[in-house]
Amino acid sequence: MNRLYYEEGDVVTLKKGHPCGENLWKILRTGVDIKLACMGCDRTIWMARMDFEKRVRKIKEGEKMVAIVHHLPKDASNEGE
Repeated sequence: MNRLYYEEGDVVTLKKGHPCGENLWKILRTGVDIKLACMGCDRTIWMARMDFEKRVRKIKEGEKMVAIVHHLPKDASNEGE
């Protein structure tokens, strides 16, 4: 499985939304565990990295949401050339 690329401040969607009805989450902290904040009600949750990588679906790039499998970090776009 390829490593997913995300960092603090990224906005993502998960497989299931939050009970408040929102499905946008902001990444507050990365590491072994991921800390996420719901963009609807501002509640925060901690999730194991493996669970997060299974559940994440899209990441916000500019003004649009992109499938996580198509997302590359800014500095990795020139690799392999």
